[in-house]
Amino acid sequence: MASDLRLALAGLAALALAQGIGRFAFTPLLPMMQDDAGVTLAQGGALAAANYFGYLLGAMWAMRPAPAVQVIRLSIALVAAATLAMGFFHGMAIWMVLRFAAGVASAWSLVYVSAWCFARLNPGWMGIVFAGVGSGVALAGLFCLGFAAVGATSSQGWIILGIAALFITAAVWPVFSGADGVKRERAALAWTPEALRLVLCYAAYGFAYIVPATFVPAMAKAIVPDPAIFGWAWPLFGATAAASTIVLARWQSRLGARRIWMIAAFVLAAGTAAPLIVPGLPGILLAAVLVGSTFVTITMAGLQVAREVAGPAAAPLMAAMTAGFGLGQIAGPLLVAQLGERGIPIALTGSALLVAASGFVLNQKEKRCPT
Repeated sequence: MASDLRLALAGLAALALAQGIGRFAFTPLLPMMQDDAGVTLAQGGALAAANYFGYLLGAMWAMRPAPAVQVIRLSIALVAAATLAMGFFHGMAIWMVLRFAAGVASAWSLVYVSAWCFARLNPGWMGIVFAGVGSGVALAGLFCLGFAAVGATSSQGWIILGIAALFITAAVWPVFSGADGVKRERAALAWTPEALRLVLCYAAYGFAYIVPATFVPAMAKAIVPDPAIFGWAWPLFGATAAASTIVLARWQSRLGARRIWMIAAFVLAAGTAAPLIVPGLPGILLAAVLVGSTFVTITMAGLQVAREVAGPAAAPLMAAMTAGFGLGQIAGPLLVAQLGERGIPIALTGSALLVAASGFVLNQKEKRCPT
């Protein structure tokens, strides 16, 4: 019990670092970078796309067998270093490189930490592991609220988060050791229609969540300029995400991972459409809650479905799904960067329709082959 809890908490901390900070610290820091570094919304979209392109390439690389312990250690160290460097270097070119590197490392972390924990823990513990993503998001958001309260610059914010990332890396480093259970699980992935279905539905999820996940604080700032108010959108997003995985981990054994994924897809569709339907800050906060409560839930359920479908080839299928997700999440920020201010409502509309369609696809499969 104590050993399982230690492993689950290490997985939580690693995902909080790699996903919550490595990928999503940029989101609450973007309004600060707009104010003190002159970053435009289009530039913000380009920086987000660089991170997501790195995530795509990292996921594609993760389809190859590799020693999980070494990759996990390398990935969390690289995320910490890239986050810290964002505060010391300035300019779009170097920022693009650093966000790209953090994206590569974040994908490695998600695939290998997930597989490493799945190999050692029963499914009941995985809700704690995946709560790391939302916990990291909430932590980064609360840090940024504090930065705004004391008048810190975005550079100072990156440095403080980088130092926090280094402490997390040092804390979990000894836990990720020992025999490489993930490598023994590896087997060739058979591209069955069902495997392709999972990759495509997971790619739709990647496209659907990314616009609100990237621009929620910026949209809130445009409505309420006071950071003491709009700054709460991102911690709310992360706290909802963290709580949802722990709660739904219990339901998953009753409903099945596929059905959880299907339901979450429809809730995500409602969340992405919320800012278009409900005017003002209430619509932004509703999006934060609905998208936050589903985006890690779908990750947890989707990777469990991959294990059920692929068995010994689960790790490469997880990586393939993560690569599809990476393709989907690149498209959203690039669309916003191309269209400017009017890109957000267009991308939100497309996101809601696409992820709702993926829910119907999953539902049809559920009816034919119940979990």
